[in-house]
Amino acid sequence: MATDKELSDFLENVERRAFKQAVYAVRKDEAAFDIVQDAMIKLSQSYGDKPPAELPLLFQRILQNTIHDYFRREKVRNTWVTLFSSLSGNSEGGDDFDLLEHYTAEDASQASESSADKIQREQTLNAIDREVQKLPNRQREAFLMRYWQDLDVAETAAAMGCSEGSVKTHCSRATHTLAQALKAKGITL
Repeated sequence: MATDKELSDFLENVERRAFKQAVYAVRKDEAAFDIVQDAMIKLSQSYGDKPPAELPLLFQRILQNTIHDYFRREKVRNTWVTLFSSLSGNSEGGDDFDLLEHYTAEDASQASESSADKIQREQTLNAIDREVQKLPNRQREAFLMRYWQDLDVAETAAAMGCSEGSVKTHCSRATHTLAQALKAKGITL
């Protein structure tokens, strides 16, 4: 049975990786943040009394189900928005909105890093991020669980609801695809 401290430490440790995983799935930061929060709340409320060793697998399953729920809600919402938008005219008052006037850049600089190094690092990370997003869903899911969440093959298979062989196949294909795509862009890691 996990103590409150163990549960809190687990959630703090997994939050950042879960957020990135959700962003890869839904491609919206705000929605990903909500998904991770919902998954954490569900884990705490329903499974907080489980042993600490079971928490990673339970959390992954809850996170995946919460992502699937998001897509179901979006499908329904988009259906209704499409139906109702055809009833209203195109009298949107947002024609004078300028993104550049309202955009503020995030300050995530590292003092010891030169500008050229920072640009190179950002370009490399963006290229990796774009290539991971291009992976098929199951490959991306397996890849992120194995190499981002650091789950073993058995835990990943259980979280994905597939065999261990499928996890290995998805991970192998994902790493091969990523390696080729990055090599074609001249990125070596």
